[in-house]
Amino acid sequence: MKKILLITILLIPLLKVNGQGIGSLAPEPEPIIFPVNAFGADIMFSEGGFGLGGFYRKSLSEKFTLFSDISISEAKDEKEVEYVDYYGRVYVFGKKNRIILIPLNFGLQYRVLNDLITDNLRPYFNFGIGPSMAVTTPYEMEFFSSFKKARAHFTVGGYVGFGANFGLDTKSLMGINIRYYAIHFLNGGIEGLENRYKKDFGGFYLTINIGTMF
Repeated sequence: MKKILLITILLIPLLKVNGQGIGSLAPEPEPIIFPVNAFGADIMFSEGGFGLGGFYRKSLSEKFTLFSDISISEAKDEKEVEYVDYYGRVYVFGKKNRIILIPLNFGLQYRVLNDLITDNLRPYFNFGIGPSMAVTTPYEMEFFSSFKKARAHFTVGGYVGFGANFGLDTKSLMGINIRYYAIHFLNGGIEGLENRYKKDFGGFYLTINIGTMF
């Protein structure tokens, strides 16, 4: 969680956000009509590492937006400790499988404070639910070759989050979203470290949204 907060603090100054018109003396801005459709890519950061994803959104009204998204990221056991050998190779003692999470979610986004903040900053809450797949591959094998022995595990998961979209451009989309994923596997869990089975995956993710509206 500390890593995610640090990344958030470093990224916020890079986003182009103009000053907000607040106060009775400020002229009332003309309302901006944003396109109802948007799609793009997600860049994700978590305690487990880096991930990538994609999304599609469709606005129902000024406040409500339906969306679907899919992502892929590596999951790690909290007991894992990485070591670097003399030749710069990274390894983990006792690790049996790599675990790759691929959740597909469908959900609703609800915009807040739109009467108090101009359209340059559009905060919202969101939640999604859907099928999740975990792919395990043998850690002892080379990364790409290990997919020959990949195994798939399925369950249902979801997330809740909050974030904001930035800017007044009606073609491009830029935003940040902080999510908490909850993904629980039954039937004994998934073996990451030797003889250690994990049932609960997910946690906090910092997600950067980059896309286009049409």
